[in-house]
Amino acid sequence: MRSDTESLWGLDLGGTKIEGIILEQANPTTALHRLRVPTESFRGYGHILHQIESLISQLEQASGLKRPAKIGIGTPGITAPQSGLLKNSNTGCLNGKNLPRDLEEMIGCHVLMANDANCCALAEATLGSAKGKRMVFGIILGTGVGGGIVVGQKVLLGPHGICGEWGHNPLKGEETPCYCGRRGCIETVCSGPALESFYESLSGERASLPEIAHKASQGHAAAHSTLVRLQTKFSEALGAVINILDPDAIVIGGGVGNLDILYTMETRESIRAHLFNDRFDTPLLRPALGDSAGVFGAAMLVKGTPAHH
Repeated sequence: MRSDTESLWGLDLGGTKIEGIILEQANPTTALHRLRVPTESFRGYGHILHQIESLISQLEQASGLKRPAKIGIGTPGITAPQSGLLKNSNTGCLNGKNLPRDLEEMIGCHVLMANDANCCALAEATLGSAKGKRMVFGIILGTGVGGGIVVGQKVLLGPHGICGEWGHNPLKGEETPCYCGRRGCIETVCSGPALESFYESLSGERASLPEIAHKASQGHAAAHSTLVRLQTKFSEALGAVINILDPDAIVIGGGVGNLDILYTMETRESIRAHLFNDRFDTPLLRPALGDSAGVFGAAMLVKGTPAHH
């Protein structure tokens, strides 16, 4: 098995599956090899470690390459820089564990780790729709609300590891309790489940977000009100980020990011009203890599080590 210095290896650790990828360093837009194994988190933390080891071994066999010195890994939740312990993960058995240390001991590689939102932002900033932009704010607007900030093709982490976590800032007048312990967080208003709950409170019926969007296009009042609420609150939330960062591009990923209303001139004008400026010229971009962004971004962590500040 030959050694390898010309490829980038990345893993995306999800709640249901772990995906692995090998990219050619000179042309990282195309996967040389791509494999998946089930996470099976119900079997515990140790089993997840073994699944990661199994996936790396399978990538070695498929490619004929030895595992590299460094592997990038995208995770749910955040790795605290001081302790190395994972926190805020929706895969509960990972929380409080020193995943980087335990993985390095098992797989024999140096691990570069970032949360999944950061990996998605990095992928879109280096390979996707925001390629060539210096500062990119990558949004995850789906079951939860998160984000990542990429400057000069490097992910910003911050001393607490929470850089880009805009989903847990409160919105004016909102009081819905959030799992984080606060009230009225952006995630309790603009996430997919929050919007579906709001629609149900108005209409008395459950519907998925795509169904709500379809109903709104047919003039359904409750569905229309749900999308207007998203437009209004998203504009307020994003306006605060733009006032601080003033990014060169904003990429909106996640299921909610598929809604056309977020890209209209009306939404742009709504965002502009929250800015300390009389213009809003920043492009709002749909992701180019879709579901692949996480694993591509994990591999790209190897190309440029994340910046802590």
